[in-house]
Amino acid sequence: MAKFRKNHERNSRSNGFMIRGIIFTLVLVAILVFGFSKFMNSNNNNLQKGASETNEDSTNSLDSLGQFYIDINDRDFLPKDEQSYVVHHSYYSLGYNEKTEQANWVAYSLTKPSLRAKNVTRERYFKPDYSVHTRSAFFRDYSNSGYTKGHLAPAGDMAFNKKAMKESFFMSNISPQIRKFNNGVWKELEENTRDWAYQKGEIFVVSGPIFYGNNYKKIGQNKVGVPDAFYKILLDKSESESIAFIIPHEKTDLPLSQFATSINEVESVVNIDFFYRFFKDDNEEESIEKMDNLKPWKINNKRYKERVNKWNKQD
Repeated sequence: MAKFRKNHERNSRSNGFMIRGIIFTLVLVAILVFGFSKFMNSNNNNLQKGASETNEDSTNSLDSLGQFYIDINDRDFLPKDEQSYVVHHSYYSLGYNEKTEQANWVAYSLTKPSLRAKNVTRERYFKPDYSVHTRSAFFRDYSNSGYTKGHLAPAGDMAFNKKAMKESFFMSNISPQIRKFNNGVWKELEENTRDWAYQKGEIFVVSGPIFYGNNYKKIGQNKVGVPDAFYKILLDKSESESIAFIIPHEKTDLPLSQFATSINEVESVVNIDFFYRFFKDDNEEESIEKMDNLKPWKINNKRYKERVNKWNKQD
């Protein structure tokens, strides 16, 4: 009897340990299931939030690499330039020149819908362009140089979504500009360009610096070249019309009309073949690229007066 009682006590202890083990296991499983469920819910919430933010951004900009995006293979408006390294960004392409540490040209399509889209907040920071395999200039190259960071593809042309805006602040899209040039005649030309794109529906824009020789000033550790002049080319394919501007890099009170010229003239100065695969044949290319008629490109005279009377007088 005593022996049986001992065996019974031993079995009871064994059963107690087993029951407690089962209870512990069930509690542990419940905790793990609860934790996993909470983790998944949190992830789902984050995904939903991210999707919501993406949709909101797309709604605000009318775009998410869609409506205003032109595939790289379809960018037949780009120039032929043996002097530069071509870099493609989402909404513009450029030809980077390592010698001058800036783009020889920046090219893109500017449309009425993109200008009508709600503008995103202007980017605050200039960033190096790591798509340039030789490395682009840095913002510090411009520090205490006396020159502003002048956009070739203006932020105002790239304000239709956040990605376009951020990419417009890559240093590969920047050239050294005298402040009263950047905030004066160059600004006036940029604003007229947006007017023309809005009126015509779509135009193709190419901008870049001009260096007359090799004895140009250099700034910063990377020796960024200071241009002697700047050009801007505008093409309305639907109407087979074009105009170009070559503007000396200086403050000026002269009207924009004084700087109007043809694409052919710009080509002869910078040795770049613009729109070389854009037209159906050489005859069409020649007939459009020799144009220098400003009549289809009406300049806003009120803006010119504002430049002379206000912009040029600001410090």
